[in-house]
This record gives sequence, C-alpha cells and structure tokens, in this order.
Amino acid sequence: MSELSRADRLDGIELSLIVRIQALAGELRDKGIDVIGLGTGEPDFDTPQNIKDAAVAAIQSGDTKYPLTGGTPALKTAVRDKFARENGLEFAPSEIIVSTGAKQVLFNALMATVNPGDEVIIPAPFWGVYRDIVRICGGIPVIIECAQDNGFLLTSEQLRAAISPRTRWLMLNSPSNPSGAAYSGEQLDALMTVVREHPHVAVLSDEIYEHLTYDGNAHVGVLNIAPDLRDRCLIVNGVSKAYAMTGWRIGYAAGPASLISSMVAVQGHVTSGASSIGQAAAAAALNGPQDEVRRRAVEFEKRRDRVVSMLNQAHGIHCPNPNGAFYVFPSCAGLQGKRTPAGAVIASELDFCDYLLKDHGVAVVPGAEFGLPWHFRISYAYAQESLNTACERIQQASAELRD
Repeated sequence: MSELSRADRLDGIELSLIVRIQALAGELRDKGIDVIGLGTGEPDFDTPQNIKDAAVAAIQSGDTKYPLTGGTPALKTAVRDKFARENGLEFAPSEIIVSTGAKQVLFNALMATVNPGDEVIIPAPFWGVYRDIVRICGGIPVIIECAQDNGFLLTSEQLRAAISPRTRWLMLNSPSNPSGAAYSGEQLDALMTVVREHPHVAVLSDEIYEHLTYDGNAHVGVLNIAPDLRDRCLIVNGVSKAYAMTGWRIGYAAGPASLISSMVAVQGHVTSGASSIGQAAAAAALNGPQDEVRRRAVEFEKRRDRVVSMLNQAHGIHCPNPNGAFYVFPSCAGLQGKRTPAGAVIASELDFCDYLLKDHGVAVVPGAEFGLPWHFRISYAYAQESLNTACERIQQASAELRD
C-alpha cells in the first residue's frame, strides 16, 4: 500500500510550537535536567470542590448517555444566566452552543462560514490556533501586526485598511493571549464603528479571559459597546481558565440562531455533544459561588506584578505590564546580535528561547508562534516560587550574553 499523501489543506499546519516546546522540556526533565516550563496557559490551581462534586453526582445519577449535540438544557440555561447576570446580555437557547472546548467553538464557526478564499482579519500577536483553523477551513488569514508601542492593540485605521470585499470575520481576543492586552470601551467602539461601515464583516470575540482583568479594570465586551451588531457577532467563552478546568474540555458561545444552527451541524459530524459529565461540572461552575474566581484573579495579579518587575531587571528585555489574562509578552529585541558563552549568535527570538531552555532550563514560547517576532510569551499561571526561579535564570542568561 502506498503512503497516504497529506491533504493540501494542511500545508503549513503543524502541531503547535507550544506543545512541541512542552514536549522538549519533558524530554530534558527525563534526562535529569532541571527545567521550569512556563509555556502552557493552564492555571496551577485545582478545580473548585463544588464543581468536582457536581461531576461525581452526575456520574452516580447515570448522566452518562449521549447529550444533545448543541449542549444539555441545564448547561445552556447556566450559560444564558451567566450572560444575563455578568454581561447584561439576553440569549435564547437557540442562540447558544456548547462544545468540546473553546477551540472547537472556533473551528465550528469558521468551518460553518468560511469559503475558500474568504479572508479573516487577525490582529497580531494572536493565539496561533486562530491562523491555523482559518487555513484548515480554506480561508486566508490577514495578519495585522499591532505594535508594543500601541499596547499590542488593533487600531481603527489598521482595521479599515485591512478590510476587503472578501473579508468574512474580524477575530478579537480581549484580554489577549499572548499579550494580556485588553481593549477599553473607547477602543472597541472605534473598531465597531469601522465594522458598521462593512455589513459583510462579522466579529468573532474570544472573551475566555474576561474574569482575569487587573488594576481595578472591568472586562468590556463587544456587544456591551455595540449591541446593534448582535446579528453578526459571536461571543466565545469557556470554563477552562477562570475555573481551572482545562482538562474538562467545555467551551461555549452565543450568537445569531442561524449561525449557531450551522455550527451545531458541523459539530454533529465531528464530535457530537461535549461530555455529559463535563457539562454538568461546567453548569455547577457557572451557577455556583464566584468568590474563588475573584480570589484567584487577585493572586494572578500579584504574580503578574512580580514577573514584570523581575523581567524588566534583565539586560536587554523590556516587559510591558499587561491588563489581563495570565501572560506577559516581553521584547528581547535588545539582545539582537549578542553571543552566548558558547559563541552562538542571537539572530531571532527563537535563538534566545532555545538558549534559555538548553543552557538555563527555562521553557518559554517564541513570538513567532504568535505572529510577532522578537518577543516571547511567559505564562504566570504557575506557583510563585517557580516564577521567581525562572525569572532569576532569565536575568542570569541575559547577563551572560556578550557583544
């Protein structure tokens, strides 16, 4: 039998660099090398007990059969209540979908709406999944670099210049992975003004980090600013980050009923409904007490402050103070052209990240994964002790570089 050839739609699509770096760090640990991995966006906290209890109760009550493809009535009700309570938004059950993680929500939406050659605008830095899902679905990612000097945020002028007759979606993520940047109401209003000028453009707003905002700032959602765009806006969210439920694999979204129906059709031929046990747990997360979510956000803010301070003490590194999520996205452009003690030249941020991992035992993710070179991402969703040690190693690594 001849080897099966790879489909053309997978040209340029590989396992994410985040996963590959995590695997390499694991291999080094297996060899006895002390490596601190800061590459994964996964809270170090445990899932709250009330959520785990709800999952156990679901198992014991026999809630283990095929769920409805678009989500169980209990979780869809919990999602509706969450949007009404926290965001002031009202959605019908037909306007909500539950999926196996927010990533599947994104895939469903783009597979259901993007034709070959359609364009999707993605501000950089971005979560690499956005670009690759667009490609798999036959679309063309239109990447707009958003400079650190402007807070890694898209401007209305950039958006207006990028829209074409083939533009299908604008993808926004606030607070952002990887930069932690968050749009203010005024900044979102400027972008939505441009969207109103182009009725063929829809907005996909990834708001999964909405509960992780700092410095007294509250999350601002797209539909809070532009409720008139409801018929062409999809709000994506999930329980992974705020409730430390990454392994439960439950995401959800709200949008126009016609779009949700198409997304459910896609999902029905990919995974069917998300885990019934996971959905019971997610309903408990949304319906239950939220004190733990707020407490953990305070802890993340303390970690952010410490990491930013320590990184800005490292030679050649500049780390902006992010508004939300649990990432920092520092620049290492000040190290360009430097040489390691072994004589290797730092010609890109990939070289610096490789040097950090192999010579100093710190695994971080190069900016190339997120569409913006000469930066790297650190997740501070780790214990403070590990963060302190990692930042000390980064300081030492930078100090050892020579002209």
